[in-house]
Amino acid sequence: MRPVLFARHRVPPPRLLRIRPTSPSLTTTTASTALPLLLLPPPTLLSSSSALLRFHQLRLQSTSTSTFTSPQQTFTSRHSLPVLTCSVHQLPFHAAITRTRKDTSTASHFTSTAIRAFSRTTGNSTGSSSSYGDASSHSANMNGTSPVARSKRKEPPHHSSDGRLAKHHRTNGDIDMSSADANTPTEEFDGHYEEEPRHVLPLAPGADTAEWQATIENVVRNVVSIRFCQTCSFDTDPALTSEATGFVVDAERGYILTNRHVVGSGPFWGYCIFDNHEEVDAYPVYRDPVHDFGILKFDPKAIKYMPVAALPLRPDLARVGIEIRVVGNDAGEKLSILSGVISRLDRNAPEYGDGYSDFNTCYYQASAAASGGSSGSPVVNKDGFAVALQAGGRADGASTDYFLPLDRPLRALKCLQEGKPITRGDIQCQFVLKPFDECRRLGLTPEWEAQVRKAFPKETNMLVAEIILPEGPSHKKLEEGDVLIKVNGKLLTQFIPLEETLDSSVGQTVKLLLLRGGEEVEVEIEVGDLHQITPDRFVSVSGGSFHNLSYQQARLYGVACKGVYVCEAGGSFRFDNNENGWIIQSIDQKETPDLDTFIEVMKGIPDKARVVITYKHLRDMHTLHTTVIYVDRHWAKKMKLAVRNDKTGLWDFSNLSDALPAVPPVPRKASFIQLENTSHPAVADLVKSFVHVSVTMPVKLDGFPKNRKWGMGLVIDAEKGLVIISRAIVPYDLCDITITIADSIVVEGKVVFLHPLQNYAVIQYDPKLVDAPVRSAKLSSEMISQGASTYFIGYNRIGRIVHTATTVTEMFAVTIPANSGAPRYRAVNVDAITVDTNLSGQCGSGVLVAQDGTVQALWLTYLGERNPSSHRDEEYHLGLATPTLLPVISQLQQGIHPKLRLLSCEFRAIQMSQARIMGVSEDWIQKVSLVNTAHHQLFLVTKRTYERNEPAGDTLKEGDILLTLNNQLITKISELDVMYSHDYLDAVIVRNTKELHIKLPTVAADDAETDHAISFCGAILHRPHLAVRQQISKLFSEVYVSARTRGSPAYQYGLAPTNFVTHVNGKRTPDLKSFLEAVVGIPDNTYFRLKCMTFDSVPWVVTMKKNEHYFPTTELIKDPSEPLTGWRRITYEGGKKIEGEGHEGVGVAALGEDGGEGGEVEVDGCC
Repeated sequence: MRPVLFARHRVPPPRLLRIRPTSPSLTTTTASTALPLLLLPPPTLLSSSSALLRFHQLRLQSTSTSTFTSPQQTFTSRHSLPVLTCSVHQLPFHAAITRTRKDTSTASHFTSTAIRAFSRTTGNSTGSSSSYGDASSHSANMNGTSPVARSKRKEPPHHSSDGRLAKHHRTNGDIDMSSADANTPTEEFDGHYEEEPRHVLPLAPGADTAEWQATIENVVRNVVSIRFCQTCSFDTDPALTSEATGFVVDAERGYILTNRHVVGSGPFWGYCIFDNHEEVDAYPVYRDPVHDFGILKFDPKAIKYMPVAALPLRPDLARVGIEIRVVGNDAGEKLSILSGVISRLDRNAPEYGDGYSDFNTCYYQASAAASGGSSGSPVVNKDGFAVALQAGGRADGASTDYFLPLDRPLRALKCLQEGKPITRGDIQCQFVLKPFDECRRLGLTPEWEAQVRKAFPKETNMLVAEIILPEGPSHKKLEEGDVLIKVNGKLLTQFIPLEETLDSSVGQTVKLLLLRGGEEVEVEIEVGDLHQITPDRFVSVSGGSFHNLSYQQARLYGVACKGVYVCEAGGSFRFDNNENGWIIQSIDQKETPDLDTFIEVMKGIPDKARVVITYKHLRDMHTLHTTVIYVDRHWAKKMKLAVRNDKTGLWDFSNLSDALPAVPPVPRKASFIQLENTSHPAVADLVKSFVHVSVTMPVKLDGFPKNRKWGMGLVIDAEKGLVIISRAIVPYDLCDITITIADSIVVEGKVVFLHPLQNYAVIQYDPKLVDAPVRSAKLSSEMISQGASTYFIGYNRIGRIVHTATTVTEMFAVTIPANSGAPRYRAVNVDAITVDTNLSGQCGSGVLVAQDGTVQALWLTYLGERNPSSHRDEEYHLGLATPTLLPVISQLQQGIHPKLRLLSCEFRAIQMSQARIMGVSEDWIQKVSLVNTAHHQLFLVTKRTYERNEPAGDTLKEGDILLTLNNQLITKISELDVMYSHDYLDAVIVRNTKELHIKLPTVAADDAETDHAISFCGAILHRPHLAVRQQISKLFSEVYVSARTRGSPAYQYGLAPTNFVTHVNGKRTPDLKSFLEAVVGIPDNTYFRLKCMTFDSVPWVVTMKKNEHYFPTTELIKDPSEPLTGWRRITYEGGKKIEGEGHEGVGVAALGEDGGEGGEVEVDGCC
């Protein structure tokens, strides 16, 4: 059975605990003894400036369980282990220990540890990584690790790009990767690591010979650490930030060899760091369409302080049994050297699951225990020649590594050096190596076996056809299970001669002799051009990105290599789930067999059109999905084509077309459904007040975790088209709203009011477009009470109306938990209602209705905190009594925009027992019992909201107990509503057991909503929104990072959500205006400094490189005069101000997005 394999850049790399010794020895302790773990000093110090790694080996002479202790971790080892030490001239020494744990119980606790020696020029750095995989199954990774900026206290330490302990942001602050719908990561560190065991092969005795030392000294000069961003999702690669390894193969021309899964399908934006920590920009000039290698180019003249040398490629020196070293960026370290012995030369290429996988080549196998970041490392022999390329390995705890042979990389390098095209031929058939015994069962005859064994006495395998793509050159000519005997009359058993023939025969025919069930079959097949079926362009429109289906994806799923593939399912093309792998079949009743046809169809669709789209998934090509999409061409008006440029290493953007204007809407006629089995007609008629509301947010603001929401709205004024809905559905007004009436008429909506505290929004549609008997819901002015009978009508999870008679079980002052990681809107100071029906938990929208049809309460969704276990955002379904809505609705009906005043406090109900202890007199306690017989409670100030301009006069303080406002005893949260319409309030409070009479000023709610945002280097910045001020005691600046885009400089360098930017290049930036002035003038592709403050008041400085080509600086300014969106866009390119979209970069629909809907996984990668 084939092992299950995983790409390492998609999983966390092995966790490392680094111990920096302060003395020549470490100590391991057991229950009864203490064993010294000696770190041998170097025999001599080198006089040269290069790092010479000297390995010394000794063993712990103990079989008892030992406990390794550091200031941060404790772990155990039951094995006698080799201990390696490293001496580096004039460099600090670190010993990296791979710690693994399978189970914490005594019986099953097994730990394999190994100390690896490596060198760094930066000190006091702490790194971590973790291997991934099911211990019960075979799994493999592409080697990768991820630099992840995170909280100063909530996650384990990890490797940072500058070698220091990162403290960049709070744990929940990131946008999520697999999703554009969340800007919080999925993990919080709880102090416990869960990792699978990794078994490190000991170095053989005598590994520290002078010959190996000299070899390593020469090799490390050629090895580079690659740090890069995949700025756009393309083919098998998501947009991500990662790091890996490469090595110089042509010092004169500046060529670096690394893996294809590092280079990616499209251009990346990155740089290389040499052994002496010189940095140079690098870009891809070649990536193989199939095999896991790619070539980068850099400017050798940019390296000034060390000679640049090339590592010779010698694929002919790979032998079973030879000792090798893997020199590279293992587990995110600057340099790590791992030993091993090649055990196989003839294994099939590993399969990494979804995404990129190599095929039609053999791989070498060894045991070197390489891990995250080692992809692209050279595998060298004792003579210093590169004999293979590190590519992947097992992730189930075994120390098995997989190396790519260098025959095809060497050919590609020679073609580049000679200026020749790198031809690649293929017949769209995947072959695999199978041993003779299996081939006999497939039909290999004794006669042919004898000939093959005679011609290749050392071979034990033959090539067998495994996957033949439909409609390809091999279709109906080859069959699965065919045993390949000859190609063009030549007997062969290996991939390399087969590929040599195909690569030299592009556009020609080859003759294949096969055995099929024991019968000889000879076929002629035309060799296709691999580059022609490997996409090098994509089109971006309406928030999605598309290209022709690649050979990689077609081979993975065994489908024909044709069709329009959705490489970024965003915006209008975000389907029901966040999976990748969709193939567009038709749009607007027009088939789209290829990208060019797709482009022409999209050019003819106007903005805001609703069209039918059909699509399939690569995993299930039997099922045709059909849906209707809303085509957004107003947030991103241009349809952009990106073409890969291998000379510059960039995506070249061009505008294919501007949006066609929207077709003016026309009135539509419809009728409502009738509720059945209701005893009261007035209740049934309420269905005519329900509308379906769908909201999409093209840009992430205010920490809101989703990009798309829907729910039921209640029409409160049919003549004016006013609808009330939860703020968990409409969080801010930079959005598109569509309102569906009577399940038939679709009209646009706009936001007219957002309540800062009470979790509702009021939106509006044009009633002239609706010819349907829409009714205004009658809202009750009397407060519903506990125990009262009522009717529950709601929308369930599939958008169906459900109803039942029920009873109010409780009314209470609710406290919605704040999201500690990424502050976002939540209801504050509101009374909540619960009812006695299971439907209440199934419905996020609805109403509570009296028998006469009067709405007594809204049933709303309340957004809460992120669950630390499930990593999902909690949502609470609760009722909100209608009397509190009436003052605001009355003003809106009169055409007045409500100007609310607020007390900048959050209150919590306390019982009389607590109030008495805190100083409330018996007289007041008696008054409370008389005024509110249902709940004997008062309210305590639990948190003050930070106000930019603190009002003059007395203010409430945390710990105060509120007794009265304007002579009214406050025993219900709803009685606080008096604050909304008064500039000052006469209050009686208890503070520090003393009763005080004070005059409380209220503050205007005018600046509670975000009206100005900046996208800079992939980060979304705006003024700290109300939720931030509710959770913080001090604003460090008015430049707050709300979200960031994967694959951006902000992601790569660690500028993360919840950071405050205080300075740019030493210049103070207290507000967005000063920040914009400071960053617009920074030249493209140059470094600058940002001084930041974390939410937890920890200052730090980050250096970033500006990238205007992919991430131009953009302003979004709320402007009611803007007819299409209500927001104005300004782009800055090269210091110039452009109204609207710029010429470069991704569309606005991608700003702040980080993957598909659901938003549960943050993707950082390493290869």
